[in-house]
Amino acid sequence: MEEKLTYEAAWTELTAISKEIENETISVDDLAEKVKRASELIAFCQGRLRATETEVGRIIDGMENQQL
Repeated sequence: MEEKLTYEAAWTELTAISKEIENETISVDDLAEKVKRASELIAFCQGRLRATETEVGRIIDGMENQQL
């Protein structure tokens, strides 16, 4: 059973991939696969951030409407 990906896990994996690429410790054979995975993780993190921003906005709007 696949565990649900969290923002923190995605960020940690993305950071590890980034360090491998920056330090040139990744083999040429694995580079394309790692870059593809990094792009998937970036898209996931961006989506989570947008969803969180939307939800926080709704909560704040609800709080402001209650104070009226």
